[in-house]
Amino acid sequence: MKTVVIFVLVGTLLGVAVASYIVPPTLAWYSTPGGLPAGAQIQALVQIGDVIRYTTGKLIRGQMIGGGIGALLGLAGGILFVRRTSKAPSTKSAAPQSQG
Repeated sequence: MKTVVIFVLVGTLLGVAVASYIVPPTLAWYSTPGGLPAGAQIQALVQIGDVIRYTTGKLIRGQMIGGGIGALLGLAGGILFVRRTSKAPSTKSAAPQSQG
């Protein structure tokens, strides 16, 4: 049981780390308007507080999703690891007893 929990925790941490690497470029790509000539600047007035809340909210949501996916993969990996290591050794080494 302890091994499975360790696998889940490590999977969660790895999932959050991967999401922290992937989500910011994805947000930048998603929020970039298309159809503009190269080098054109967009004139916009924004509420910076709203932009920060939106961006951090999306980043944290992405990290939670990544952590959840990592936890599920860690759970599956932990269960498989425990099953493989806990299998009983084969009975080939035990000499058969004669019933005679």
